[in-house]
Amino acid sequence: MYLVWTDVFSHPLWAVSTVILGLVLRSQRRGSWDPRACLVQLKGKTAIVTGANTGIGKFIALDFALRGARVIMACRSEARGSVALHEIRKRSGNADVHLRLVDTSSLSSVRAFAEGVLREEKELHILVNNAGASGLPRHITSDGLEVSFATNHVGPFLLTNLLLDLLKQSAPARIVNMSSMNHWKGKVDFSHFKGKNLGYTMDSVYNHTKLHNVICTNELARRLEGTGVTANSVHPGLVMTEIMRHYNFMVRFLFNMIGIFFFKFVPVIGSREMEGEAAKGRIGFGGDQRDIPAGACATVF
Repeated sequence: MYLVWTDVFSHPLWAVSTVILGLVLRSQRRGSWDPRACLVQLKGKTAIVTGANTGIGKFIALDFALRGARVIMACRSEARGSVALHEIRKRSGNADVHLRLVDTSSLSSVRAFAEGVLREEKELHILVNNAGASGLPRHITSDGLEVSFATNHVGPFLLTNLLLDLLKQSAPARIVNMSSMNHWKGKVDFSHFKGKNLGYTMDSVYNHTKLHNVICTNELARRLEGTGVTANSVHPGLVMTEIMRHYNFMVRFLFNMIGIFFFKFVPVIGSREMEGEAAKGRIGFGGDQRDIPAGACATVF
């Protein structure tokens, strides 16, 4: 009597054993996770977090608010941003949290946002370029840019440059660009910015944009040496967020099913001490902490 794979998959205990195995693996991953929360107070510091109405950006904004910072939530949707704003104010007890609208896919929107910040803010100590998207339907924006490149790279790049002088004046300060470990699968081809030669895999465009994030962050970190402003790109780890919302139902379903067992529901917290011109980065994970040099793409999961 021969046993074939179809016999295994059709066995009544197959589904039960699969669920049990998944729960065990999930428990092991969660059990070994010992993040180190940053205890440095941010009273008197001003922080901007883009994409702060959901996911990792919302968590970062809440963490900054809990530690006393003046937080500017930079969001595309006023409705969703307002809901997140009220929640963060309520949970943190910090009324100095504010909502400003910006669409990073639009260069005019980015410029208008930056003008408002420069007009009304005297200091800026933290800029977290978190907003981004994957799986966007491909089209060219009014600025002549492929929408994913505009959203994930060109918009944040422009915003950083427009606010750079204010960051320098407020030093010590830091810039954090949310990247991805998938940057290693990306390619540098400047025709990508115009929507050409992008490839056909689901996340190829996203990977290209993340590679540009890392390269530009490394160069920015080099140029900022000695200014009191540091720049880092960060891979946040495998986290359950809305990053896949632009994909089709089947992709979202598979992502969520895998994520339930293997992804984190709370993003890793990377912290950098505010004191000192050349502050060292600290990343906490697995019950340990490690230093990260300026410009590094830290992989933490």
